[in-house]
Amino acid sequence: MRRDIVEIKAKSVSGFVHKAELAVLAEKGYVVEAKMTIYDYALQYLKDFPPADAAYHNYKETTELLNTLAANNPETASLFSAGKTVEGRDIWCLRLNTTEKGGKPSSKPGALYIGNHHAREHLSNEVALGLAAYLLEHKNDADIKKYLQTLDIYIIPMLNADGAEYDIKTGKYRWHRKNTRINADKTIGVDLNRNYDMRWCTAGASHSPYSDTYCGTAPFSEPETLAVKKFIEARKNIKTLMSYHSYSDLLLYPWAGLDTPLENEKDRKVFEKLAKGMVAFTGYKPEQASDLYVATGDTTDWAYATAGIFAFTTELEGGGFYPGTGIIARAVTNNVKAAVYLLSVTDDPYKVLR
Repeated sequence: MRRDIVEIKAKSVSGFVHKAELAVLAEKGYVVEAKMTIYDYALQYLKDFPPADAAYHNYKETTELLNTLAANNPETASLFSAGKTVEGRDIWCLRLNTTEKGGKPSSKPGALYIGNHHAREHLSNEVALGLAAYLLEHKNDADIKKYLQTLDIYIIPMLNADGAEYDIKTGKYRWHRKNTRINADKTIGVDLNRNYDMRWCTAGASHSPYSDTYCGTAPFSEPETLAVKKFIEARKNIKTLMSYHSYSDLLLYPWAGLDTPLENEKDRKVFEKLAKGMVAFTGYKPEQASDLYVATGDTTDWAYATAGIFAFTTELEGGGFYPGTGIIARAVTNNVKAAVYLLSVTDDPYKVLR
């Protein structure tokens, strides 16, 4: 009989044996406490992108890159956890500020960039990481240096770390959108971008746990969205926000939850001006979010309505949720330019009307 012993404990061993030989083990008095196929065993440790998409960053690689960026740029960057996910992973935030670090308050105008609300939208993580890397690589350029000195910049590349990991856990994409909350009916996940407390679950969202747009049991029921809520409430200086999603080649602004225009005409004009400024670099179409479809419980609606933040959603380019690696460089390059434009107006978004 051939056996491959993998681990030896005080009262048990684990390893590999052909299924036909399990009966022989029993005849010899051994007790098989648990068994699984080699395939199932491998799945426990795979947790990564398909080989063709290895250029994308999983959670471990994202964390390592953020740590490296912070360590290599201590005068500008600091890394801290903005909260925990359902499964207890840190929600990492890279802060770019030449005077204040970590969670220390700042009076400088703030900008917040968030990726990966939705698990399968891995390109959104790449764009957020690309922005972080670009700003630090170009920290001595005149314009970037000015923004780093005068603004308070926050980048959260992977808000939904659990969902992103779950989507790639088997080495094949699962098309998973939500987080990994185990619902009452044993389905998996809440749509984080329907979980904010703004017209919560009244349209474009579902109370059915199996739905991809399941809004959760209550507003901010999820630790990931609650982390964003607490983050913004603790930082009254944040003036602009970008939430990266994919895909549609669009730049969206409030309202998402109403199919009528923003009531505040001045703010509506600012949103329109800023959107046109950003799409000049991406080629995306600017429009009110509900022109795509009505969706309540949305990040940007909540951020604008409760904190007065000029908050946008970028629906990145590509013909699907898994557009391959060839799209990364172009998406990062163009969206970094748009993000830098947003920084240029963060000190006073209303100046675009003057």
